[in-house]
Amino acid sequence: MVVDPGMHAPVAPAASTKLAVVIVNWNAVQDTAACLRSIRAWEAAGGVGRPTVWVVDNGSRPPGIEPIRHEFPEVHVVQSPVNRGFGGGSNLGIERALASGAKAILLLNNDASVDGASVAAMLETLGSDPAVGVVGPTVWHEGRCVSAGGRDIARHGRTHLRLPEPPARLLEVDYVPGTVALVKREVFDRLGLLDEDYFFGGEMADLCHRARRLGFRSVTDPRARAWHDLGRSARERQTLHLYYILRNRFLFVRKHYPRQRAWLFACWTARAALSGLVALGGGNWTRARAVALGVVDGLRGRVGGQNERVLS
Repeated sequence: MVVDPGMHAPVAPAASTKLAVVIVNWNAVQDTAACLRSIRAWEAAGGVGRPTVWVVDNGSRPPGIEPIRHEFPEVHVVQSPVNRGFGGGSNLGIERALASGAKAILLLNNDASVDGASVAAMLETLGSDPAVGVVGPTVWHEGRCVSAGGRDIARHGRTHLRLPEPPARLLEVDYVPGTVALVKREVFDRLGLLDEDYFFGGEMADLCHRARRLGFRSVTDPRARAWHDLGRSARERQTLHLYYILRNRFLFVRKHYPRQRAWLFACWTARAALSGLVALGGGNWTRARAVALGVVDGLRGRVGGQNERVLS
């Protein structure tokens, strides 16, 4: 059933689309199990058929991924001996999903959930136009929309579009956040996988930016909603998230805005300095240190995982 993207109407199951879901787990097996239970409900609710699911464990502490094997025997488990970050962990699942013939891949955070009807709507949008390469839902937390897609991370501090209500029709965005992102196979076939240098944060902005250069659009489908429990990662947001989100802006600028590099580097250094001073003024030494490390590493071109340095 084809509907106007601006209408909040039921969507028929996209049974002909070979969908794979990729979830990365790192020391959060209970979150991953809850996420998988929500996926099991898709078929029962009549939204989409049962997808192929790949869970990638990023070198978690015991019990690791073993509880998932027992409760979800239908799920494909991939184990990495080390933490490869969101990009590296996702790539392990994406590679296997592509090799198994997937036509569309849904990247899904393990602390997020999305219903089958929303997935069906996104699949319909992905198949409605060859130029649509990445589709996302509006993302909600505690009754408010926390993201309707992302803006250019080189130019904006707050990149997540936060709208008082869902848009009336498809919304073209600079990138679809990796919280819930449906990606057409052709995007990976033509561009390659996520850039693992980012480790955490910025990979999807980078992928969507590269995809746009090849003519692929990134859009938010207003018919689709997802829920993200931001409280589960609140502690990391004060340190690791802050560090990577800041550092990776320098990486993004270095890759995609070489002619404006000096100006954008100066802007982000100044903004970070102000943020660091505010943190110091409030006695938040941990936050101030994460900001300082993000700037120094960004300017020096340090990439990849730096969890131990940031948390030490």
